Amino acid sequence: MDMVSCVPWLLFSWILVVALNYFSRGFKSGSRRLPPGPTPYPVIGNLLELGDKPHKSLAKLAKIHGPIMSLKFGQVTTVVFSSAAMAKEILQNQDTSFCNRTIPDAIYAHGHHEFGMPWLPVATLWRNLRKICNSHAFSSRQLDANQHLRRKKIQDLLAYVQENCRAGTAIHIGQAAFDTTLNLISNTIFSIDLADPTSKTAREFKQTNWGMMEEAGKPNLSDFFPVLENLDLQGIRRRMTVYFGKMLDVFDRLIDQRLKQRQERDFTESKDMLDALLKICEDKSVEIDINDIKHLFL
Repeated sequence: MDMVSCVPWLLFSWILVVALNYFSRGFKSGSRRLPPGPTPYPVIGNLLELGDKPHKSLAKLAKIHGPIMSLKFGQVTTVVFSSAAMAKEILQNQDTSFCNRTIPDAIYAHGHHEFGMPWLPVATLWRNLRKICNSHAFSSRQLDANQHLRRKKIQDLLAYVQENCRAGTAIHIGQAAFDTTLNLISNTIFSIDLADPTSKTAREFKQTNWGMMEEAGKPNLSDFFPVLENLDLQGIRRRMTVYFGKMLDVFDRLIDQRLKQRQERDFTESKDMLDALLKICEDKSVEIDINDIKHLFL
């Protein structure tokens, strides 16, 4: 049998495997006791009921099916909580039981799911990274110490708006707000502006960051039909791999530059997050390495 005649049989076999996998999952999920919800359509489930404004669609469905309801998004069974009381119960009282997240297919690029704090299971690395963030990024002391940065970036934004108003130039509000936020975060971490049009590194970082957000915001068939994840039909994971690689390269350069500065005699600590993390690595007070730091920033 030549290769051409094999193709239809291979295609039929693959479709058969996918169908059996889908229906076997459907039978298994049907045996579980789930909250009430809208009846799913075959194969696609309740995807069509989400519409172009999912938050409004879910609110309408909750009025019909109650504050706890189950929906089927492709092959994925999802339970939705939509009341303040249930949100408090899940996020506050039962947070340990529900803190693990479903990992989107795009996050598997560069193995980010194994190092990125939002996607890690509750274990030693997650606890270490959370402790570091609470101490060096989100503590009251650190927020007070960075107050001057927030004030300066808001002043820069106001000056930019005033300059354009005097010139009669239109302002892209979303872009201006994004640049201000990015510069505030990058100054907190690296003590530099990463939305600076005069810097090649800053331009590369900003373009890559924007591309990452666009890819992350796209609906991905692989998330709704895990059996298709290896095919990456929309190319989202492939493009995200490129973006993640560029971001990690930028972080590599910034970290290498700071490590060289730290070896100089007249070096003065910037008291930013990068210096704090590198000091933790040097002191070995917490088990993290440079790779963990890069993925924490990512």
